[in-house]
Amino acid sequence: MAMNKDKQKIIGREAEKAELKRCMESDRSEFVIVYGRRRVGKTFLVDRYFNGEYDFSFVGRNNQAMSKQLRAFAKSLKKYAHIEKQPVLKDWFDAFDALEEYLETLDEGRKKVVFIDEMPWIDTPQSEFVEALEGFWNAWGARRSDIVLIASGSASSWMMDKLVNNPGGLHARITNNIYVRPFTLRETEDYLNSRGFAWSRYQILQLYMSMGGIPFYLSLLNNNKTMVENINHLFFRRNSELRTEFDELYTAIFSNSGNYLEIVKILYNHKEGMTYTDIQKASGISGGRLTTVLKNLERCDFILSYSQFGNHSKGTVYRLADFYTLFYMKFVASADSKDEEWWLHNYNSRSVSSWQGRTFELVCLTHLPQIRRRLGINGISTSASTWRYIPRTNVEEDGKGAQIDLVIDRGDQTINLCEMKFSTEEYIITSDYETKVRQRIGIFREKTKTRKALVSTFITTFGVANGVHKGIVDNEVTMDDLFAQYPF
Repeated sequence: MAMNKDKQKIIGREAEKAELKRCMESDRSEFVIVYGRRRVGKTFLVDRYFNGEYDFSFVGRNNQAMSKQLRAFAKSLKKYAHIEKQPVLKDWFDAFDALEEYLETLDEGRKKVVFIDEMPWIDTPQSEFVEALEGFWNAWGARRSDIVLIASGSASSWMMDKLVNNPGGLHARITNNIYVRPFTLRETEDYLNSRGFAWSRYQILQLYMSMGGIPFYLSLLNNNKTMVENINHLFFRRNSELRTEFDELYTAIFSNSGNYLEIVKILYNHKEGMTYTDIQKASGISGGRLTTVLKNLERCDFILSYSQFGNHSKGTVYRLADFYTLFYMKFVASADSKDEEWWLHNYNSRSVSSWQGRTFELVCLTHLPQIRRRLGINGISTSASTWRYIPRTNVEEDGKGAQIDLVIDRGDQTINLCEMKFSTEEYIITSDYETKVRQRIGIFREKTKTRKALVSTFITTFGVANGVHKGIVDNEVTMDDLFAQYPF
């Protein structure tokens, strides 16, 4: 099989491409799963890497009965095996037997690539698809050295439960799982540049805060429109692509999506994040069911989890982290449905400015490797957490409350206390704000009892303006630093 000579057209995905290359060069058969949230570019990655040249490929059909799935599978077999008559398959055991027979006719001495896309859609009730897949792989594929079976699907909970964590015949049989993440800021910039967009990093940052680094969403952009016009066109026109996307987003990824949407909405209303106990109380969902929902949401980058500095006993904090969901729920779901130019009319409003400030914090939290690199601590062990102090009473002696959204605890006896500020120009520190930062640092040292050096770190769009109050800044990270390529 000829390999793709033009892999550089795949934006980013260096680690993923390296794993696919390793699988093709290994001395054993490989069972690879490629998973990730809807629209993130799983199929594009595989298709482009292999240049669409498979020994067999099949795409599952959504909401179709087993009989129709089997007919489509048989049609694919007819195409790839170059046979005149389409086989009749009564079940998935028949289907995989036929696939096995066909693959055995191919030349030896090279890897044969089988790509089954949207696998969760194939597993209809009582279909015994997974059992047939187990038999195909365990009794035949895994015993050879020349098969690369690639399974993909957007229903990440199915991919993990039925394949990776399968307690039966597929247990520990997956040789490689490739998780396709949303683009970073740098990858988003590279993608837009490849399509002829001449937008500044500030504009790309604003765009990223509305839709994140989801390749399909980015593919909908029109380079004849401004960034503001594009957001308005995609989100606020009646029946526009990203206005209707939300209705299918969670149902396409998760079974029992109602539980997932309920947790998402609860977290949306608690922007600072919530503990497991808080979520349990607010939702009424508990035990293994809640644990599964949170785990699957995090697997698909819909939520972030991080510890509370100095308060590990209080549990992990969960925060809604999907930029598209946050933007949709903040502006689209609540906007005047009759105003199809709502964003054009309101993007300079105070509400949007406040949203940008909070969402910039989230951009920073999702680009921690870039922040660590700018701080020169890549080679030092670190842990990121949040910290909050709430006085027991309102009595003056108890002091003031304080919150730090990003604490980077370093292995060199240093802690970076990060202030994250979005602004349209260099950030100006006022006398009052300098006092507030110094008080916050003092409260942190007093309440945590830490003896480590505390470093006041400002993460801003364009840097901190020179002035008499800049002395409070020990380290700076700017928007350009967040655009650093990763892996480095």
